[in-house]
Amino acid sequence: MDLAHTSLFPRTPLLNGSGVEATRSAIRDYFHATFTRYEQLFETLACDAAYFEKPISLRHPLIFYFGHTATFFINKLLQAGLVTERINPQFESMFAVGVDEMSWDDLNDKHYPWPSVAEVQAYRDQVRAAVDAVIARAPLSLPIDWQHPWWTIVMGIEHERIHLETSSVLIRQQRLEWVQPHPAWAPCKLTGEAPRNELVSISAGTVRLGKSRADGIYGWDNEYGEHVAEVAEFQAGRYLVSNREFLEFVEANGYCTDAWWDEEGCGWRQFSRAQQPTFWHRVGATWQLRLMTELVAMPWDWPVEVNYHEAKAFCNWKAAQSGQAVRLPTEDEWYRLYDVSGVAEVPANSPAPANLHLDHWVSACPVTQFAHGELYDVVGNVWQWTETPIYPFAGFEVHPMYDDFTTPTFDGRHNLIKGGSFIACGNESRRDARYAFRRHFFQHAGFRYVVSDIPATVPNVYYESDKQLSEYAEFHYGDEYYGVANFPRTLTQIAIAVMAGKPMRKALDLGCATGRATFELARQFDEVTGVDFSARFINLGVQLAQTGSIRYTLVDEGELVSYKTRDLTTMGLAAVRDKVQFMQGDACNLKPILTGFDLILAANLIDRLYDPAQFLANVHERLNLGGILLIASPYTWLEEHTRRQDWVGGYKKDGENFTTLDGLKAMLGENFRLVAAPQDVPFVIRETRRKFQHTLSEVTLWERIK
Repeated sequence: MDLAHTSLFPRTPLLNGSGVEATRSAIRDYFHATFTRYEQLFETLACDAAYFEKPISLRHPLIFYFGHTATFFINKLLQAGLVTERINPQFESMFAVGVDEMSWDDLNDKHYPWPSVAEVQAYRDQVRAAVDAVIARAPLSLPIDWQHPWWTIVMGIEHERIHLETSSVLIRQQRLEWVQPHPAWAPCKLTGEAPRNELVSISAGTVRLGKSRADGIYGWDNEYGEHVAEVAEFQAGRYLVSNREFLEFVEANGYCTDAWWDEEGCGWRQFSRAQQPTFWHRVGATWQLRLMTELVAMPWDWPVEVNYHEAKAFCNWKAAQSGQAVRLPTEDEWYRLYDVSGVAEVPANSPAPANLHLDHWVSACPVTQFAHGELYDVVGNVWQWTETPIYPFAGFEVHPMYDDFTTPTFDGRHNLIKGGSFIACGNESRRDARYAFRRHFFQHAGFRYVVSDIPATVPNVYYESDKQLSEYAEFHYGDEYYGVANFPRTLTQIAIAVMAGKPMRKALDLGCATGRATFELARQFDEVTGVDFSARFINLGVQLAQTGSIRYTLVDEGELVSYKTRDLTTMGLAAVRDKVQFMQGDACNLKPILTGFDLILAANLIDRLYDPAQFLANVHERLNLGGILLIASPYTWLEEHTRRQDWVGGYKKDGENFTTLDGLKAMLGENFRLVAAPQDVPFVIRETRRKFQHTLSEVTLWERIK
């Protein structure tokens, strides 16, 4: 075997062992190996220009991803209370968001004077030292489960391993003259005649998915819960579809024949003007393949790397040519392949029996290289597209430290890829892994086709079933209960009334949650930006702005739910949808572009901030002189959100009661004046058909005076 490395890239560590210091050491080694390997990836860039020009329009430039994984550590460790100080607030805002092309990803380069490569490297050095100090000194008890503060450390490492792969794809898409070969990133040199694919019968069986909370290996939120399915007998291609097999589709004018493409696929093909797979290059009559840092003669026996649309179009063409029901497998069918093939997890101390985990090469390899039972490449080589959009298992819960890892993808537009690629490491390489991408995205991904007379079924992911999110959807857009008026609408009415005679150009809805006040403010303001820490929440507002409607479920009792649909037209808000935008952001460390507002509405926000004093000390910089700040809060101070010493009020000071209003006056008094008496505004949140929260929020209005 042609191994690219003499030592194995460390495997994801066991978190429920018996030795505290051994676990501490394993996590420390895992962190440094990952951090170093990630930096080493960027050594394949041949010049600084490669960092600053986007490889593709729907992604940030690579300088963003060089900084992003480091800022993730600091932002998450702050949440977990494992660090108490920022290293570089500007970087930790600028590099915070950018995994998927969601509407709240700010892809406008003009908004950011990107720092130099050297400045980002220096920042990474500081982060490395800070995380190392946490691992070396922070108290540690076992097991480390997902409620444990140290779970966040492992989260940061696994997050960087995801970006190790996704950044390698971007480097593969960067200009060839701006990248360079590197001995640590050597591709496979093996190639030969491609095999003729053939079908293998897969017996019927039961698949059981879902990770237990007692499992000692780190997992992302979408892996937990339970899913059991009966899979009928089907046939599967023995091999992944090779470049040679896919060439038949290209030569049959598959890219020019609408019949093979569904509506979404046709739209992508016409927009991209694709005539062949994106990594294929044609020079005269000769085909070449773009690898990460070089062009090579086409290895016809390697797996083709395509997006979902191309894979599905091939299957439709193949079905017409063969007269068989050819399609992509479902997630359940892929697990059936895994179970019958005898595949196991990547060994701890020996190379994987698959092109996986960087154990062999930094590229695909022949589809005949790794046999798994009667099949080849059940895991490894390239990811495998499925027909299944990602969906939550029964019992799914979001992780409080990363509540937007998965939920924004529960939209029916992100399909699961399975099996891992040559560079899939750590969590990515494991059986439980569930990663999903938009169907037009490119990863190191190909496909295996199956033949089955049973159509692929798609789980219903369109009704929002996340309990907290559904409650907020109803709170913002649903019915009124017990005669209490809609809370976000009431706040906007108060705000607009006090704005009489003032400019109403730009408004900021800070802590916007699912966004009702953002839309309501747009009735009067020319431009309204809704910002929330949770992409999971703002995704609902984005969906409303884009489609005009949302659907969600509400718990009635036990397992019984009711289904709700809300739309902007019924609420009289359809005309303002083009005046709103949503962004993910941290109120304590807002992006520099969020400034010049005539109104800032901060509803039920300050008692959920980790550093409310920092927010209050700087919020005036975001407002125009004479602008209004509306703060509404029930003042529910909890140490799970805010350290006791950082509460604005709600405690004894010098033996006397010191209220949050006292604290607001003290902190805002230099730059603001209170323009009206505080008032209580009630709100009701429905939990079940018979259980409601009734709360009073105190509203104060502040005018910026200096």
